[in-house]
Amino acid sequence: MIRFLLWCILLVLCWPLALAALVLYPLIWLLLLPFRLLGIAVGGALALVWAIVTLPVRLARAI
Repeated sequence: MIRFLLWCILLVLCWPLALAALVLYPLIWLLLLPFRLLGIAVGGALALVWAIVTLPVRLARAI
């Protein structure tokens, strides 16, 4: 909701910039999508490594 209100203010103040933002936002989102997916994959891999490294400690605490 805040983004929409900011866009409305931008539309009133400088309508060409607001229209450019409206057109370019989906394109930028599509360009950044592979980096988001890569971040999710790297986060999952690091979580797996962390789980493997801390497994002996968790097993020792369970005993």
